[in-house]
Amino acid sequence: MDATHLHLALTHFPIIGTIVGVLILAYGLFSKNDSVIKAALGTFVLMAILTIPVFLTGEPAAETVENLPGVSENIIEEHEELAEKAIWLMGLLGILSIFGLYAIYRRLSFSKIITTAVLIISLATSGLFAYVGNLGGQIRHTEIRTNATNAQSDNNTENKNSPNGEEDKDDD
Repeated sequence: MDATHLHLALTHFPIIGTIVGVLILAYGLFSKNDSVIKAALGTFVLMAILTIPVFLTGEPAAETVENLPGVSENIIEEHEELAEKAIWLMGLLGILSIFGLYAIYRRLSFSKIITTAVLIISLATSGLFAYVGNLGGQIRHTEIRTNATNAQSDNNTENKNSPNGEEDKDDD
């Protein structure tokens, strides 16, 4: 298994895991159940840890596919830029979740404030990760691209397939 396979195998966990964590945390806060809240916070810590190998394998995965026909370098670049922002947000979520766990275990008065902040940040994180994942999927799955992105990718493919790197103007 190389970095590309690892990237593709692990990439779904932080996306789905964060969404599941949001639902668990919302239920825990609504029901005022500390055990459920702890499970959600633990889920966020685990997802933050899993995000590290996903991020580190992203660049080698991009290098593997960037010259394949139909692959849009613009989508790869946008995916990479957003992934960098997403890992920082996920890191913040993981650290706040650790503080939240500590506050709950120590029965600190501000634990509710931290867990509410974690809920807000987890909503933003899950939304950003879903968008990053969607862009990642568009790299190889042309069927989910917008029409403008498909047209641009088709032009890139034609230019790469032309012997001199220019678009072939024949109408044959």
